[in-house]
Amino acid sequence: MPRSLLSLFEPFVLALLGTVVLASLLPVRGSLVPLADGITTAAIVLLFFLHGAKLSREEIVKGASNWRLHLAVFLTTFALFPLLGLGLVSLPFVTGPTAAGLLFLTLLPSTVQSSIAFTAVARGNVAAAVCSASFSNLIGIVVTPALVALMMSGLAGQSGVSIEAVETIALQLLLPFVSGHLLRPWIGGFVGRHRTLVSSVDRGSILLVVYTAFSAAVVEGLWSRVSGETLALILLLCTLLLVVVLAVTWLLGRMMGLPREDAIVLLFCGSKKSLASGVPMAGVLFPAAQVGAILLPVMLFHQIQLIACAVIARRMAGAAGGEPPQAGPAIDTTLAD
Repeated sequence: MPRSLLSLFEPFVLALLGTVVLASLLPVRGSLVPLADGITTAAIVLLFFLHGAKLSREEIVKGASNWRLHLAVFLTTFALFPLLGLGLVSLPFVTGPTAAGLLFLTLLPSTVQSSIAFTAVARGNVAAAVCSASFSNLIGIVVTPALVALMMSGLAGQSGVSIEAVETIALQLLLPFVSGHLLRPWIGGFVGRHRTLVSSVDRGSILLVVYTAFSAAVVEGLWSRVSGETLALILLLCTLLLVVVLAVTWLLGRMMGLPREDAIVLLFCGSKKSLASGVPMAGVLFPAAQVGAILLPVMLFHQIQLIACAVIARRMAGAAGGEPPQAGPAIDTTLAD
């Protein structure tokens, strides 16, 4: 089976779907909710600690000089995407939690692992991809909540970002991320030697947050409000959004006169949205009962971007001549983000 099709059956994709089914059939209720919330908070802290620990200063310094490329990725992620999001939610048939979820999706930072992996497969500038994707995730911890406060206030009952949410972001997201990165000189070796273990913890944290989020939403009647037509609409709009951004980023790379290796970075880093960042951020920024519905577009977009970018990366590698190189041990090819 072609590797581009394997993304459909990637274990994490199946685990994610299974988690949603489990939460729909056996949601957390009653006295177990505080316990689940406490475990979820610990998982979020661990998730961002590991993200910080995996951030390589050496690769960032190596790729940081290409400021035009990084600025283009930043503007695509935090300007073009949000503008397209505003266009989507202005459509008369996009309302309620669907509108909130689609707009929240467009405010998220780029992915890290999958952006780097696809850049490597397509024979792009891996060092620049590491820098752009890592910078996007780092600054997204601040920029995404700010954009939520600016653009989502009043949408589908959202009241913006409270002072309590800002404090939670600082304690649960930013502080663990910075702590993990500062401790990298001591734990970086362990992280590098145990990539499978770290990836499992990373993915497990995301699945736990998804389970608790959808549990709360199911208890509040999520599936009585989300129909098959709504899911089809979200799928269609997410696909349309990705197609537009992929086309714009590739054309922008050509207009800027970027070398092919850098244009590939802009294509893959500029078109992605991070599930790994979006899930815990949604849990912090929105009421528990709303998180599940808001995450639906994020989860669907995640699957679409993996499948589409896998196909594109393989085609680019073929156009460059021969089979793409296998990702070496320095490149984390897990696609959980």
